[in-house]
Amino acid sequence: MNESFSIGLRHAVTAIGAVLLAGAGSPLQAHHSFAMYDQTKAETHTGKLIRFIPGANHAQLLFEIVGPDGKPEVGADGKAIVWGVELGPAATIAKQGVTVEKFPLGTIITVTLNPLRNGKTFGAMASGARLIKCGTKVPAGGCTAETGEVVLESRN
Repeated sequence: MNESFSIGLRHAVTAIGAVLLAGAGSPLQAHHSFAMYDQTKAETHTGKLIRFIPGANHAQLLFEIVGPDGKPEVGADGKAIVWGVELGPAATIAKQGVTVEKFPLGTIITVTLNPLRNGKTFGAMASGARLIKCGTKVPAGGCTAETGEVVLESRN
C-alpha cells in the first residue's frame, strides 16, 4: 500500500468516525412529511371513537362519522363512514389529557383536519384546530367547544 493512499484512508476513517460520533449524541427520529395532506383544505368531522392508536411519533384516532342524532352516517356501500385523524406523539398529547383511558371507545369527538390528497378518509389535525370530547352522546346543538370539552389545540 502506498503512503498517500494510507494517509487518505486514515483521513476518510477519521472523518467517518467524527460524523458517527457527532450523531451519537442526538437521538435518531424518523418523521414523515405532511405533504400528503391537503393543507389548503380543512374539514370538521364529528364521530364516535372506534379505535385509539397511540404512537411514539403520531397517535391516531379512528371514528365513525355520526349525524346530529348520534346515528352513524353510511356511505353508498351501506357501511358506516370511518375517518381517522393523526395527532402529535402519544406522550405529548397524554400530557394534555388525550389518553386511551380518557378516550374510551364510543367517545364522541369533533376535530378539524387537513384531509389526505388522495381522497382517502384520513387527515392530520389542522393548524389552529381543536379536538373536542363530548361524552358518549352527541349533545343538543352538536359536539362543539360550547357543549363539550376542548382537550387539545393544535399550534398555528
